Amino acid sequence: MIRNENLDSYREAKVLTQHIRMSVFKALRVIDHIRGRSYEETLMILELLPYGAAYPILKLVSSAAANASHNMGLNEADLFISKAEVHGGTIVKKLRPRERGRSYIIKKTTCHIKIVLKEKYKL
Repeated sequence: MIRNENLDSYREAKVLTQHIRMSVFKALRVIDHIRGRSYEETLMILELLPYGAAYPILKLVSSAAANASHNMGLNEADLFISKAEVHGGTIVKKLRPRERGRSYIIKKTTCHIKIVLKEKYKL
């Protein structure tokens, strides 16, 4: 059983990006559409989604597939998204000047996105 787990972890490609300038909820809305889907189906979904968060996630998925095919020799047609996570990142705080010498804080949220591609089992 331990050998199978090691083999499973060997046949997966991970990609992690940090400090993406978008809200966690906006990224999660897109990630929920693609979790558990095949690679080719994911590409079609991400190209047709009307959300602005779809483009960075499309770049991430294609980067993970390129890593899997180049580094591990996996076929892109056999890949599917086994895990897709979004976590909150740091909050960039800026001050905007207001009237009478006061200031107004602007909070710009970031997120970390992790995507894991695995190869489908062949019987």
